[in-house]
Amino acid sequence: MSEENLQPVFQIQRVYLKDLSLEQPNSPAIFLEQEAPTIEVALDVGAEPLADGIFESTVTITVTAKVKDKVAFLVEGKQAGIFEARNIPAEQLDPLLGIGCPNIVYPYLRANIADTITRAGFPPVHLAEINFEVFYQQRQQAIAEAAAAAPAADATH
Repeated sequence: MSEENLQPVFQIQRVYLKDLSLEQPNSPAIFLEQEAPTIEVALDVGAEPLADGIFESTVTITVTAKVKDKVAFLVEGKQAGIFEARNIPAEQLDPLLGIGCPNIVYPYLRANIADTITRAGFPPVHLAEINFEVFYQQRQQAIAEAAAAAPAADATH
């Protein structure tokens, strides 16, 4: 093989909205409430191989707004990207899929969530920037802690 064929390759093939849902269980009465809603945001990322050197990376955000104990709206969106990643060392591939790809996909998801909330008749919710490197490290630490705890749990039985 020539050396050119072993050069690392990373390319965006496509970015797309994979899933989007909006629920407004208490509309239209919720629009009459004067109190500002409380906002909860949940985040998840995922990656899976599609073919040799081709991966799908996803970022899922769930935004729940409540006024008192009533749900004003719940928006869940999953933005995805298809990426080509070839000749990337194994120790770099997982961080690329867990940090780099979500950094590319997330701005599209932020815009789609903000647009959906506005179209639903609510003031816009602008999601903050996310440090996917910290999120990735926290997930890796949680996985390591779970793995370390698993043998200890087995030993007690």
